[in-house]
Amino acid sequence: MNVQEKDLNKKDSTIQLRVEKMERATARQASDSERTSRKRSRSKPIRPARRPSRERGTESVAGPCKVCGANSWDTDEIRGETSCSECGYVAAENMIDPGAEWINHSDGDDRSRVGAPTTLTLSDKGLSTEIRRSDLTAGAARRHGMSGKGLREWRRRQRIDQRSKTRDSRSRNLSKAMQFIRDRGDLPSQIEQEAASLYRHSVERGLVTGRSIRGVSAACVYIAAREAKIPRRIEDIAAAFDMIKPVEEKELKRTIRLVARMLGTHHITSPDEYFEKFHSDLGLPPYVLGEVRDLWDMVKDDLSWQGKKPSGIAGVIIYKASQSSSSPRTQSEVCGVSGISEVTLRGLLKILNQLTA
Repeated sequence: MNVQEKDLNKKDSTIQLRVEKMERATARQASDSERTSRKRSRSKPIRPARRPSRERGTESVAGPCKVCGANSWDTDEIRGETSCSECGYVAAENMIDPGAEWINHSDGDDRSRVGAPTTLTLSDKGLSTEIRRSDLTAGAARRHGMSGKGLREWRRRQRIDQRSKTRDSRSRNLSKAMQFIRDRGDLPSQIEQEAASLYRHSVERGLVTGRSIRGVSAACVYIAAREAKIPRRIEDIAAAFDMIKPVEEKELKRTIRLVARMLGTHHITSPDEYFEKFHSDLGLPPYVLGEVRDLWDMVKDDLSWQGKKPSGIAGVIIYKASQSSSSPRTQSEVCGVSGISEVTLRGLLKILNQLTA
């Protein structure tokens, strides 16, 4: 028994030595791996992993096939794969689907993805959602299955949502100005975008501070129309924005000069930009417009027109061309369209007669 106990003790000590040796080896490997990882972290900067969408492509594979050398490829848009048409080798996979993000139940080809684009004519550029008032009427409530209590609750939420979007002064300013430009500007959509961009630049330059929102938005509408060579008289813009008092009209002219000087818009309106509008307003025959342009080509290079109102020059040329046509117009009719007095028209008519004599 003593011999067996001694053998067991020897075996236990040998196993314990082996376990301790394995633990020391494991600790040494862990320390070596930690030291190696520290060296790598010091030597190479940490770079973020590329997103899966950046790894994918949207175009077909170009070049010969790696397997058979053929140069014809088939693209499967449903599976998102590009394969060789000869040997079937898949050269690209997990391609981005360029189609619409929803099922199109209409007959047309709908390639839209995420809705309408951004627009400058909205204070938030159209990026935020809103609870429409048309969805909170009595008929809409019955259509959506809402009770009277639920309708009142949603109307309260709509008011809170609208107030939360115009909490700061700049948001309220932009919201009111964009409403003026959309409702009173009477401009094409592209020119509306230009007017809204001019107003936003005016806000950034601090031109709105101390001035009325109505006046600055009217000035931006006039400048945008002038830069696009769309005839708009200052009197028409002032009437559209309810600035009919002489003091308000004078302030509008001063604001137009300030905004044009600060934003670098110095286009000079030419009389020929008013020909088509005045011709349409007076209801003249089409051939009169050709005579008007021929008459303007004869006298446009003379320096006698320097300092004269462009709309007045256009009015007197149209008046002279209409007198020689089958449907003449009176001086009062031409003055009502061009925005000048009859005395001014007769003075300009003398200059025109001297140039064409």
